[in-house]
Amino acid sequence: MKNHGRQSIMSMFFCKIDEKPFAVLYSDAGRPNFPVNILLSLEFIKQFLNFSDDELIDNFYFNYLVNYAVGIRVLGELNLAERTIYEFRDRIYKYTLAHPDEDDLIFDQFIKLIKGFADTTGISMKEQRMDSTMFMSNIKKAGRLSLAFDVLIKAVKSIPEGSLPKQLEETLKPDFKTNILFKTKASETESTLDHILNLCQEAKNTLENISTPQAEEAFRIVSRFINEQAELDKNTNKLKARNSKDITASSLQSAYDEDATFRNKNGKSQSGYVANITETCDKSNPVQLITDYAVAPNTKSDVDFIKERLPVIKENTNCEKVIVDGGYYCENPTGDVKDVEVNFTDMTGRCPSDKIPATDFEFDEKNEIIITCPNGIKPLHAGNKNGQSVAHFPKDACEHCELRDRCPAKQQKKSCVVRFSSKTINTAIQRNKINANRKENVSSRAGIEGPILR
Repeated sequence: MKNHGRQSIMSMFFCKIDEKPFAVLYSDAGRPNFPVNILLSLEFIKQFLNFSDDELIDNFYFNYLVNYAVGIRVLGELNLAERTIYEFRDRIYKYTLAHPDEDDLIFDQFIKLIKGFADTTGISMKEQRMDSTMFMSNIKKAGRLSLAFDVLIKAVKSIPEGSLPKQLEETLKPDFKTNILFKTKASETESTLDHILNLCQEAKNTLENISTPQAEEAFRIVSRFINEQAELDKNTNKLKARNSKDITASSLQSAYDEDATFRNKNGKSQSGYVANITETCDKSNPVQLITDYAVAPNTKSDVDFIKERLPVIKENTNCEKVIVDGGYYCENPTGDVKDVEVNFTDMTGRCPSDKIPATDFEFDEKNEIIITCPNGIKPLHAGNKNGQSVAHFPKDACEHCELRDRCPAKQQKKSCVVRFSSKTINTAIQRNKINANRKENVSSRAGIEGPILR
């Protein structure tokens, strides 16, 4: 019964898939040899039911519920080869790389389907929550020497046998790997790394004159690796390894995954990516829907994510409120997006001192001008200039005030002056909002941990 309900949902999705945008994948090759809406539906089913590709193929041929979900009423009506699925994925991947500024074909279908499902079920998208998580690239975690070896071998294997220099032929022998990775002493690591870097340079020079796709990819990777990891020793005219402190977090982390980056977050180091997920969180919803996703190198901050994704989320779902943790905090998270309230469960940075905060003063909020102090004293004159709210208070009133020890006012010759920057005022207001609504916001945001951890 449970699977039957899932297949009913999938059949609802199938009817809403628009094949027209995928025509760009086949513009040079004519029509696809298999319906795109079925291929895309099968990708959803694979993820929804946690199938392997083999299980997906088996269920396509022998599971009537899967066939029903993709519009087929007779088992065996269509033949599907694994190659057809792989080529479809490959076309989408290559098109995305070649057209980074064009609409994302899969994301556009995702939004269309989510909207249809929300309309059918009456799920509210007005209130949403957002969170991010780092995840590892499918690569071995290795040190600089191991990475240098992988880059070198990838480059060497891309050189045709007839063009391979004799010195590089030695790198393909089994004992070369053993000596480099397993027999190098700690005291020899630096000199060994220098040796590998110079072999990489020789491989790069050889690859420069080879025009095969494999050689071009290897040339790009080895060139990047050398630029990031090495510098020229003017005395020997050979490459030597840079100081590890000079290697950036966006440097190459794997010879087989160019996009993975390095990041240290909350004391944990990781090479890979970061995923940002947004979902509905209205308590009246029977279930919650993921409404937005984005993946980037893990050097991308939460602040960049909210500024980039909030306009997209607003346009696609017309949300009115987004709840996030303190990692997303910035002065103006909504930017030019109107009618969206961003609620934080916490803030980054230090908590304010024991001085009276800006929010204890009464402000003309529109102009950010101080009207009265926490003790009800009106300033002699006040204004806002160059992003600072400045108020001059009567000196005699301040000298006898019971709040004097905690007041940020500074005594001058004729008055006591209070100065708050616009940033300080906005930060103080935000802290008050967080404290006032902490329990509700933390409760609403906590649910996003489910999709993040799965």
